Amino acid sequence: MNVLLALVGIAGVSASGPLMAGTQAPALAIALWRNLLATAVIVPVATIRKRDELRRVDRSDLAYCALAGLMLACHFGTWVTALKLTSVAAATALVCTQVGWVVLLDRLRGGTIPRAVVAGILVSFSGVLVISGVDLTLSVRALVGDLCALAGGLFAAVYMITGARVRRRLSTTTYTMLCYGMCTLVLAAACLVSGREVVGFGLGTWAGIVAVTVLAQLLGHSVFNHLLAVMSPAVVSLLLLLEVPAAALLAGLFLGQTPPIGVYVGLVLILVGLAVVLTRTEAEKQATPPYPGD
Repeated sequence: MNVLLALVGIAGVSASGPLMAGTQAPALAIALWRNLLATAVIVPVATIRKRDELRRVDRSDLAYCALAGLMLACHFGTWVTALKLTSVAAATALVCTQVGWVVLLDRLRGGTIPRAVVAGILVSFSGVLVISGVDLTLSVRALVGDLCALAGGLFAAVYMITGARVRRRLSTTTYTMLCYGMCTLVLAAACLVSGREVVGFGLGTWAGIVAVTVLAQLLGHSVFNHLLAVMSPAVVSLLLLLEVPAAALLAGLFLGQTPPIGVYVGLVLILVGLAVVLTRTEAEKQATPPYPGD
């Protein structure tokens, strides 16, 4: 059963990149509606099941949730933009460097990095250089997309670190409601300031936005949140890396995207390096137990 759920989760998150790349709406609008719809689904559940916990949320919890929401908004804003500028394969691979960013940020906070992890990070970022070098030969537009995806990975890393801290006190339901809510507000403000269109789309565009929400948020991330209760974080993280080749395959099938061979070389380097980072870091530390209220 868990294997079947893992396959469903991989399919869900893998469809995210191709769907957003193919949805004819501004990047910020897609990110806004994805989070707004997810928040609308979570709010009734949280207010009914987590009413007592919500009353105990203090200012510190709200501050961390707000910071996580801000970083998530920056992540979505840069990553969805990347999907509009470069190939799905390149954007998905580069945004997955968030694992390496987490380790590097942990080092800046005083942590130690084993040599094997350093080697894995170097391999991954060599893949980044390969993809960026290939895309530079294609167009400046593709290179800007690569940089946006890389920034998206960094923002995702800060989001993960911030979320891990507040998740010690709050359940997943409460945390995601507050975080997604803040993310929605930030993205709404960004759309308003930038003048991006957020309504008036065609039926096909709305179908794409709903599909992203259902597949990526509900059948993707929610399934993997469940699997964290029965699988180690290392196994779940390694499964998530399968999103990179799966998204590239889907983009090739449905969007006709066939990046140069160099992009696939960089993709392999990133995956190999991140696999080394994940397996080694999980061997170095004991996984944090799940929140008992979930």
